[in-house]
Amino acid sequence: MKRWKRLIVYIVVSIALCIILLVYKGYRQYKDAIFNMPISDRIHEIETREDFVPYDQLPNDLVQATLAIEDHRFFDHHGIDYIATTRALLQNIMGFQRSGGSTITQQLAKNLYFDYEPSITRKIAEVFVAHDLERMYSKEQLFSYYVNIINYGDGYFGISAAADGYFHVTSEQLNLNQCTLLAGLPQSPANYQLSNHFDRALKRQKQVLQAMVDQEMISLKEMNQILLGE
Repeated sequence: MKRWKRLIVYIVVSIALCIILLVYKGYRQYKDAIFNMPISDRIHEIETREDFVPYDQLPNDLVQATLAIEDHRFFDHHGIDYIATTRALLQNIMGFQRSGGSTITQQLAKNLYFDYEPSITRKIAEVFVAHDLERMYSKEQLFSYYVNIINYGDGYFGISAAADGYFHVTSEQLNLNQCTLLAGLPQSPANYQLSNHFDRALKRQKQVLQAMVDQEMISLKEMNQILLGE
């Protein structure tokens, strides 16, 4: 019996040490990233771009579509959505589906500083950056930074480039159909970009629209009108 207790203690201590080591490595990655380029400098680069679109100039349909499909609790959490993270972890462990559980703030942190290679330490570093972002900027600012740098496929980074490149309009002129189509692309730009995966993009758009209906952002009638091309 004592042998089993010692084994359990050894396992628990080993797991705890591994977690501490991972957190430390993630913290060091975060510190190295912001040392080389402070967050305020990275944000200044975004805000001073010629095609930067501030939050109050973004179409409400784009805001709602993006929130519905990416992070509908964005204005309620503080950078980490523990409900979504827990659900994603369980789904991944049980093999139901691959799910990231990252908030818009975490995705912004990743796009500001890190690559897309799967890494636990990188995810931990993202959390530290996300915490700083939430402390330094408003939710509206964070959302605008996200849509101004995210990849929409076909080489279009940021909502202004995507609106012009795909539809030949400004971001302010985007309609509900266009907004819901664009909102679905950042999850996997290479697999949804309109140039060669338009059918997949339409299926993704249906998911966006359904999410908006579920969140009571649009009606079922509006969703069906888009899907039927009316």
